[in-house]
Amino acid sequence: MSAPAAQVQPRLADIVTALEARARAANTVSELGFGIANDSYGLLGFRQALLFGGDSAGATLLTVSGLARPAEDSPYLIWLRRAWPWLRAQCEGDGPAWIAQPGPARGMPAGLLDGWQEWWPAGVWVQPIARRSGERLGWAVFLLDAAPPAPVAQALARLAATWGYCWEMLAGKPRSSWRSRWSGLGRTRRYALLAAVVALLFIPVRHSSLAPAEVISLDAQAVTAPIEGVVKAIHVRPNQNVRAGEVLFSLDDTTLRNRLEVAQKSVAVADAELQVATQKAFDSFQSKSDLALLTGRANEKRAELEAIRAQLARVDIVAPRAGVAVFADADEWLGRPVTTGERIMLLANPAKPGVMINLPAADAIALEPGATVKLFLTVMPLAPFDAKVSETSYQAIVTPEGVASYRLRAVFDEDPGRTQQARIGLRGTAKIYGSRVFLGYYLLRRPLASVREWTGW
Repeated sequence: MSAPAAQVQPRLADIVTALEARARAANTVSELGFGIANDSYGLLGFRQALLFGGDSAGATLLTVSGLARPAEDSPYLIWLRRAWPWLRAQCEGDGPAWIAQPGPARGMPAGLLDGWQEWWPAGVWVQPIARRSGERLGWAVFLLDAAPPAPVAQALARLAATWGYCWEMLAGKPRSSWRSRWSGLGRTRRYALLAAVVALLFIPVRHSSLAPAEVISLDAQAVTAPIEGVVKAIHVRPNQNVRAGEVLFSLDDTTLRNRLEVAQKSVAVADAELQVATQKAFDSFQSKSDLALLTGRANEKRAELEAIRAQLARVDIVAPRAGVAVFADADEWLGRPVTTGERIMLLANPAKPGVMINLPAADAIALEPGATVKLFLTVMPLAPFDAKVSETSYQAIVTPEGVASYRLRAVFDEDPGRTQQARIGLRGTAKIYGSRVFLGYYLLRRPLASVREWTGW
């Protein structure tokens, strides 16, 4: 047992032991602070106890005895926050201090002095609470009518050591700020570190950007609707290999067949009228003059009939060549009305795969034909494909996701056996490499662009 502890009277020793046990039983710093400000009454008999966290003039008021949480903006608490910097300035040493009510000559501002006379007694006992290393964690302030006797002060010093140890264990290791670490390096090391950072900014690196990509066919033909109608059936599945001449999809022919029947009857009527007029032409001059009109009408009806038959012959759309049918889902097309020329699917050549890249305008970099591309497919992210840019769009277009992007095409720079793994329709992420730039430009390009966008500088 230390010398101060040995001088503590037996009754005080029991009180200190009980207070130390309560401090060790605390689970949080808040619970410990509540015990410091309230349980110490049996030792000191104070009017009020305050606990401040921190060692600076801007220390935080953590606990006020008798209050669960000092969060009220009452006149007393406002005055207390103003009075603490002056009170902290009076505690020049490392140990506790008794500060009596100051007079006007002590340099205390008049507004603070009036508050002391209104709310505080004759003096305060200020007890520092520190870590084992000596770094102060906070201050306990006890409002007393007289300075505590020497045995009580010794007991309080013993308690403060226990409080500091418990506070340190509950709060954990202090986090050193970057300013303190920077100041601890020394001038030479700081200059060397700054020089190293500046040198790193001038390291040449490959300018690159990431963009969503999809495997496409570089040799693809659009299959469109030849006439207006409604999709009746899709005869192939997505990504199915089809042969030349195989039926891909069919349009509904109900309307055309009805029109065909009407047109056939119209042709029969026109032929009958023409035959009657021809027979009457031998005896009637009027019938002879109507022959040209009826002949033209019959030819018109036959032309309409042939046009309807031609449209009926086109309701079944066949593949113009062999390839892979590329479209989303057959169920999305069934029953949908289509117009002439509307694309239904693509007929792609699987032997000529490529990459379609939608490079967002915000991430665009300077590219030249032949720029290197790394394609990371979602289904095989650990085996990237090499490709080279073959075509770039002149202006950005809005993608279905609503992002303005430049459209790039790239060809695989792999052997045919490797590119067969890149099935048409697979998606992933492409990393496009541009020219070499400094690392500083690579890191600051986007922030500088945002600054110029917002400021116009």
